[in-house]
Amino acid sequence: MFDFFAKGGILVYPIIFCSVVALAIFVERVICFARVRIRGDGLVKEVAEYLRNGKSAKALELARGNKSPMGRVLAEAIEIADQDSETLETVIINSTGREVSELSRYLQALATIANISPLLGLLGTVVGMMKAFMVIQQMGGKVNAAVLAGGIWEAMMTTALGLSVALPAMVAHSYLISRVDEYETQLQDGTVTFIKAVGKRKGIRTESREHEV
Repeated sequence: MFDFFAKGGILVYPIIFCSVVALAIFVERVICFARVRIRGDGLVKEVAEYLRNGKSAKALELARGNKSPMGRVLAEAIEIADQDSETLETVIINSTGREVSELSRYLQALATIANISPLLGLLGTVVGMMKAFMVIQQMGGKVNAAVLAGGIWEAMMTTALGLSVALPAMVAHSYLISRVDEYETQLQDGTVTFIKAVGKRKGIRTESREHEV
């Protein structure tokens, strides 16, 4: 097998390296996503209930005790829940973006591998064809079909390898991106519920102060 791939030229090695890296990234992200639990609905409802009852400390404790991305976002939001809505939304957006960025780790590298693998294969084919025609020139054009065919299939090998790496990498990238988008949607839904709960709590406080006056 090694001797077979070696016939494709020097560019076979970076293509194989790209395949190993792509596989490692995919496996690492799948394992990471398997451990991620957004738990948006249940956690947000509990936190919102504590906030409505004026138990901010309890809500913060619950959010910090939860190790999910939603828990970390809510913990940062609860700490500044009493500030104006613009500041609260800014903190939530930044925190959510940070969590999404963490979930998207290495995906750009996977996309790059999917893009450059066929180009490496094409480059290998061009180099191989150049070598084949150089041999033809050196032999004065007296080359039988067997020799020419052998040089061409060896040159085309890198293109086949590049495509065989690029296609699975593209599918894996699309799948992982869809998972990240799903998690991002869950985070956004949870933060919207949280903002509504905070807004209701502020509204209740304002009404109570007006009654006191």
